[in-house]
Amino acid sequence: MYTSAICGYCAAAKNFLKSQGLSWREVRVDLDADERQRMVERARRTSVPQIFVGQTHVGGYDDMMALHRKGGFLPLVEGAAS
Repeated sequence: MYTSAICGYCAAAKNFLKSQGLSWREVRVDLDADERQRMVERARRTSVPQIFVGQTHVGGYDDMMALHRKGGFLPLVEGAAS
């Protein structure tokens, strides 16, 4: 997950993942311009968070929650873990 320090949606995304018992790798784009560029190239978006499950781009927090409400987020995570 690409994040920055002052980002309410980043905190919300991390809280949701934690509530589901999931772990994640955090990449702080406010500390590393190269990582910010990589995020933009991968996600085609400049806002944070940008959430990936494996190589699959989920999107931002609202996208992740919409996918979760449809029942698609946890199966995606489980599929990436296997």
